[in-house]
Amino acid sequence: MNRESFKYLVALSGGADSVALLCGLHSLGYRVEAVHCNFHLRGEESDRDERFCQALCKKLNVPFHIALFDTLTYAQLHKISIEMAARELRYRYFEQLRQDIGAAAVCVAHHRDDNAETVLLNLIRGTGISGLAGIAPRRDHIIRPLLNVSRTEIRAYLAAIRQDFVTDSTNLVDNAVRNKIRLNIIPLLAEINPSVSESIAKTAERMREAEKIIDHSLTEVAQHICEPRERGFAVSIAKLQNTVSPEYTLYHLLNNHGFRPAQIEQIANNLDAETGKEWHSETHAALIDRGFLLLEPIAPAPARPMTIPEDGTYCYADEIRFRCSSMAISTDFRPSRSPDEVTLDASHIRFPLIIRRVKPGDRLIPFGMRGSKLVSDFLTDSKLSLFEKRRQLVITDSSDQILWLVRLRPAEPYRVTSATKNVLIIKILG
Repeated sequence: MNRESFKYLVALSGGADSVALLCGLHSLGYRVEAVHCNFHLRGEESDRDERFCQALCKKLNVPFHIALFDTLTYAQLHKISIEMAARELRYRYFEQLRQDIGAAAVCVAHHRDDNAETVLLNLIRGTGISGLAGIAPRRDHIIRPLLNVSRTEIRAYLAAIRQDFVTDSTNLVDNAVRNKIRLNIIPLLAEINPSVSESIAKTAERMREAEKIIDHSLTEVAQHICEPRERGFAVSIAKLQNTVSPEYTLYHLLNNHGFRPAQIEQIANNLDAETGKEWHSETHAALIDRGFLLLEPIAPAPARPMTIPEDGTYCYADEIRFRCSSMAISTDFRPSRSPDEVTLDASHIRFPLIIRRVKPGDRLIPFGMRGSKLVSDFLTDSKLSLFEKRRQLVITDSSDQILWLVRLRPAEPYRVTSATKNVLIIKILG
């Protein structure tokens, strides 16, 4: 941390840890501003904390920012826990405020005992190496200057400078898992090893270093077994199964995409499943498809069909633009061969046209063929994945006859022939 060139935002709750962090950085000459979040979860106690933080910043002549949240409503709307809601709200606000005031980073007051509790909490829940590595000293623009300082040392510092603080009463009751660890398990372990928090913190530090080595190796493996796709990537199942640890390699690939350890274990145990087997996290979908495991973000709900009443440029679902234009054929005219453009005989087409997703039962007569074919069969023969089939677009005329299987094949009845005088050109714009 640079105390002269940069400004830092300090997350101030009013508790001993954050008060010590603010006072310490301020006394060392760092340029700091404080931010307090009132989550309105503890009634008058929450308002007391807000008043205390404001008074402390006034005494230190430190700029003070406050955010007021309706945490309970947010948690209910997003169907998440109160703890998770508070976390999402504060860190989102911290980053927004950091950018607004031009701060280099946000300083939070996690300390060595917090780190030990986190490691134990992750161990109880079941975790990979990253969980045993505990709290990172820095992640993006969040830094933790007190991570090597104990709770006892923080209290001693505050006593030495005669600075008071407030206490969150919910931290004194063992009704939450972390509180049970802090109030019951850590003291019990301390009977075996009085330096248990320090020992766990050292182990976490070693695990962080080991994680760097493993992540480096797994990144190299991923480059060998993965290939990019339009919206995600594909993992070769055969290559994955030849790695030293297929399941942990899979964990490395999927963990940052919202998949839980239990899900990843299930996927690893079903790599030989038939094409079409699928799993979902909150943000991504994984799919077994002909020897590959495909991963891509969950697609939004299909857009409603879009009507094209006449020539012009149209944007379908904010994701793809089409330009329709009609023209008479000139002597040097040549039909387009680009997958992003189709040239059709205008005399057989009646507006309005419709852009929509493929639906069950759709049929077309593919260019170059005589009989009709189910679009679903055509897509399967074209080796499209289930993901690609779901987002495949068609353009139909006013009688719902498919003119163009977008980017794949025009329909035979609308092809340009020697008798064609006028054409309709439909082009996908970049």
